[in-house]
Amino acid sequence: MTELGACPRIEILLRKSSWDFITVKNFQEAFDNVTNVTDVTDSTIYELPLNERIRTLLRLEFLFQQARYSMRGYSVWDSRATISHILDIMNIMSRIDLRSELVKELERQTSALIAISNRPGVDPSILEDTLNKLKTYTHNLKSAQNHSSHELNKIELLKLIRQRDAIPGGSCDFDIPIYHFWLKQQPEQRIEILESWLGQLDNYRQAICVILNLLRESAINTPILAQQGFYQQSLDTKTPFQLIRVIVASDATFYAEMSGGKHRFSIRFMMPANDERPSPCSSDIEFQLSCCAL
Repeated sequence: MTELGACPRIEILLRKSSWDFITVKNFQEAFDNVTNVTDVTDSTIYELPLNERIRTLLRLEFLFQQARYSMRGYSVWDSRATISHILDIMNIMSRIDLRSELVKELERQTSALIAISNRPGVDPSILEDTLNKLKTYTHNLKSAQNHSSHELNKIELLKLIRQRDAIPGGSCDFDIPIYHFWLKQQPEQRIEILESWLGQLDNYRQAICVILNLLRESAINTPILAQQGFYQQSLDTKTPFQLIRVIVASDATFYAEMSGGKHRFSIRFMMPANDERPSPCSSDIEFQLSCCAL
């Protein structure tokens, strides 16, 4: 088990000369891009959240991505899937004060970036642009009172579907005739309605996107060798690590199982088998590791 020193922090991202990927334009895309920045064709990325807040944000990011994808479909099954994802988002939001959690995290990231503003190598223009974006999203969450799940809770159709959601197959045509009727509308009408419903949650989605994107880009990938398919590492508790990322080739014949907390984490590479229990890899595995802290 190795001891982790200070991982590369966000200032690395703010040096134009250090990393060609980072430019003002790239930062703009990172804020505006709906797609997860981890979506690349030549690798598979496994993520382990190290606290409950990031775990919740990852789940919401996952649901927003699914909802926005299925919303574009013209079939009734696409519309059903979109509504199912919206209801899942609403259920998560009903259990926590998401607005408050997002504001806290945006303000925490803002403070972390301000703290490094005078360090050598930090690009002032990119840092200022980033801070302005964070300020905008924080302001939007604080001021846009209508952009919340409370407005969606007033929609009668969603209320009816949500009441039956816990029952397997509970949204069948004979269970909710009005839902059956709604699904018979023209696809363009359904998509327009779904867009308006999701639009009420857009401030949350945008804030989640920028929080996670900045966190993911707060560390660089480090090549690691997992001996006999296993790797374990201690974490410096003085550094606010929030996310562990494991990157392997997209054509790898194994996958990563991760567990851990704020003190340490472990990675076990597993070999899947058809109709049988997966087995641990016995050979050494090369992979890329990111310990994200901001």
